[in-house]
Amino acid sequence: MEEKNYTGLIPPQETGVIIDSAASEEFESPREASAFFEIAKSRLLAVNKWHEVAGKASAEFQLVDKDGHEVNRTVEKGDYFKIDIPGPGSSAGDGYDWVQVEDVKEVSQTDVDSIGIRVRPSTSPLNEDKSIAHFYSEDSTSTFIVTRENNKVTATIYDRNTKPNTDSETIMDKVRHVATGIGAIFGGSKLQWKGLAKGLVEKE
Repeated sequence: MEEKNYTGLIPPQETGVIIDSAASEEFESPREASAFFEIAKSRLLAVNKWHEVAGKASAEFQLVDKDGHEVNRTVEKGDYFKIDIPGPGSSAGDGYDWVQVEDVKEVSQTDVDSIGIRVRPSTSPLNEDKSIAHFYSEDSTSTFIVTRENNKVTATIYDRNTKPNTDSETIMDKVRHVATGIGAIFGGSKLQWKGLAKGLVEKE
């Protein structure tokens, strides 16, 4: 799949697996597409509503600020996602998987508008455990992008350098992260992100 990396947020692929998901909608004119881009953009930035956007079978996302407080606002650099996926959670993350927002960036050109969020597996801000509280390793990233090109709006999700987290301090977390990470690489992430991409650009 061709990368829509106008924001420059997608990192180079150096290790592990690539997982890409995309969905798009076309409109009668660039003006209509621009108007819809704003709708898709607002959906992208409202992380707490991703579960509604992606569908009932998806993971639930809660935005947490850098001080560990749950917040109900648009996402900002330095925030965390507290993620509740189906099945057993991470003990290092108090039952949740955690990623931190490395960057949020928007660009606007003559025929292109694009906005993206890049996250990376992280420790939990709620405890002193320094283990990565996620089933993917800290080399892994996910980049969520909404782009308008002329009269077309596309939602794309790029997992890069994706591999299971094998560095957990406890045996229970190590087994859980490896099993969940392998399952995600071989289908789980693709299914989750496909639903989110489709929901982000679904016409009302």
